[in-house]
Amino acid sequence: MDPDAEIDHEGPVPVFRQLVEILRARIDRGDWQPNRPIPSEAQLVQTYGIARETVRKAIRVLVDDGVVFVVHGRGTFVSHPDIQGEQAD
Repeated sequence: MDPDAEIDHEGPVPVFRQLVEILRARIDRGDWQPNRPIPSEAQLVQTYGIARETVRKAIRVLVDDGVVFVVHGRGTFVSHPDIQGEQAD
């Protein structure tokens, strides 16, 4: 997916899945480096015009895939590429 894509609220792909692909593409492009934070839930809500629970669902998918990790009270951070590869196996 295009890292600069916008959310298509009327399309067939669930909004959370679209956000997963956009965030993954932005990480792959290098917008956010390993061990650096991605935008907060509130920032993603505002940027993409979606509900906070939708953002949380997308982040859970990325955590499950090993793409990001959450540090409670600090934010969501990009995993190191080696860790991402291990999670995908």
